[in-house]
Amino acid sequence: MSDAVSGVTALASIRRWRDTSPDAVAVSGAGGVLTYRELHDRVDRLAAVLRARGVGPEVPVGLCLERCPGMVVALLAVWRAGGAYVPLDPGFPEDRLRLMREDAGIRLVLAGQGVDARLLDGVPDVVELAWDGTPAGGGDATADGPVGDLAYLMYTSGSTGRPKGVAVPHRAVANLLESFASLLGLTPRDAWLAVTTLSFDISVLELLLPLTRGARVVVASAHETADGRALRSRAVSEAVTVMQATPASWRILLESGGVPESITTRLCGGEALPRDLADALLEGGARLWNVYGPTETTVWSTAGRVAPSPAPIDLGEPIGNTTVHILGPDGRPVPPGEIGELHIGGAGVARGYHGMPGQTAARFLPDPFSGVPGARMYATGDLAKIEDGKLRYLGRADRQVKVRGFRIELGEIESVLRTAPEVADAAVGVCDGPDGLPRLVAYVVLAAGKPAGEHDGEPGDAELWPALRERLRRSLPEYMVPAHLVVLDALPLTPNGKLDRRALPVPEWTRARSRPYRAPSTALEEDLAAMWGEVLGIAEPVGVDDDFFELGGHSLTATQIIARIQARYAVNVPIVVLFENPTIAELAAAMDLLDDDDLDLTEIAALRDELDGLSAEDLAAVLDQMASDA
Repeated sequence: MSDAVSGVTALASIRRWRDTSPDAVAVSGAGGVLTYRELHDRVDRLAAVLRARGVGPEVPVGLCLERCPGMVVALLAVWRAGGAYVPLDPGFPEDRLRLMREDAGIRLVLAGQGVDARLLDGVPDVVELAWDGTPAGGGDATADGPVGDLAYLMYTSGSTGRPKGVAVPHRAVANLLESFASLLGLTPRDAWLAVTTLSFDISVLELLLPLTRGARVVVASAHETADGRALRSRAVSEAVTVMQATPASWRILLESGGVPESITTRLCGGEALPRDLADALLEGGARLWNVYGPTETTVWSTAGRVAPSPAPIDLGEPIGNTTVHILGPDGRPVPPGEIGELHIGGAGVARGYHGMPGQTAARFLPDPFSGVPGARMYATGDLAKIEDGKLRYLGRADRQVKVRGFRIELGEIESVLRTAPEVADAAVGVCDGPDGLPRLVAYVVLAAGKPAGEHDGEPGDAELWPALRERLRRSLPEYMVPAHLVVLDALPLTPNGKLDRRALPVPEWTRARSRPYRAPSTALEEDLAAMWGEVLGIAEPVGVDDDFFELGGHSLTATQIIARIQARYAVNVPIVVLFENPTIAELAAAMDLLDDDDLDLTEIAALRDELDGLSAEDLAAVLDQMASDA
């Protein structure tokens, strides 16, 4: 293996730790564990298979895998063969995956054994992998080959209605890993809980940095990443010491029993870090880092230790070989205290957008501050300022938004809405929901002959929203599907005829009327309806046939519901039960099936209501009688 390859990937580090600590666990997760010796061996053997199939420099290889140790093997084997990996999240719709494959020119995909074959329809070459990255038919150890410059293509939301691939070179990944190795001081005693999908670029740091330090990567399964209690259980059982997540993911863990004390190093990024969340994550003396950076500058570009309240939260300092500039419309630096657009230069700047020279030229600009011929900087579209010597984030300057850590181009959602025959025009905005978290809201003007009205409260076309949501889900990942629909007579315009986004109305957070209201008929259903209304911020009664996700529910609010259920009833309800039974009637029935006690949950709820009305003396008498009867 050449020094060039080993300098820009984790491969040389894996070889070093294989030689010094061959039996130390490198990766654990669904299926089992891989030691450093086993990881190195499987990477080499899979790389040989890839080379035999024509993988080399600049050749894109799709990764469509479940979350397991084999995911790490596949990523590293693509690099070992000289190619570039392209994440193809099996949770994404078929249409979106097809667009990504076509845009990247993918002809070979590494797929997990449980991946739906329909997602890979039309792929010329599919190599199926076991949980540990072993390909069907095995393979011989690989020999050294040519080194590729491109590390990965990471697809983000695109304003044109098509996802765009950010081309990231190996040197940028190497700079990221070297910077954070120095910053965090990981040792072989550390274990990093990896919770992020491969399609989100922050996965690069959590999957690779531990391997460069002889530490352990703990790959949480898809089930665990969606279920706060299961995730917490995994963290405790594996004695995890480091975790990186978005604010939404951290809140899921906090809602499910709290962050385990063993996780003493915590990174939060992807969207603004609220002060209340920072204070919760600092409890117990943990180290908390606020990290910031767009995909186009390779994961994180700045990092800073977060101080306890009342200290303000800032973006920290640029990581190694990285520069930041706050520029005005004239391209010149603004004075301290003034607001400008944040530009990032240095080693982390990506090559550009794959196959999009125009968009690349518009955002990847010549860097006049570097003094290096040909150097470029990326115009982030983020507003910032220097205040008291600290870099402060102030939001977006364009139509991009961040929701639950995901960067979203509103235009991409709008373009899908406009393909619906019922829709004459559409806009998408972001409003804070009753829980204080941002939610996507779709605004549509109906085609001639369609009734108007606000779907989540006012009379309107009861079939419209379910049909539009289904259309959106066929083309977009779930995090890009709006939580609510508002039907307008016309979109608000500015005096010069452009969409006035600030005039889009804030929806009333009421129950959707896609189904007739049916009242709860048992105490358990009444409890669940009250929980849903409180967590989702819905003032009017929630019916037992209302769909949790049509009411605006998502993974974080689902975790809150499950936490309340388990606290009230002392019954273990996996979060997947709510996802599979999204109405109150279905969930109540599923919960009764999960309960092992002779007294079913409906009776428990009724008894609880009965006891709540008793005085202390009467309650003590009833409890004594119950104990005597038992």
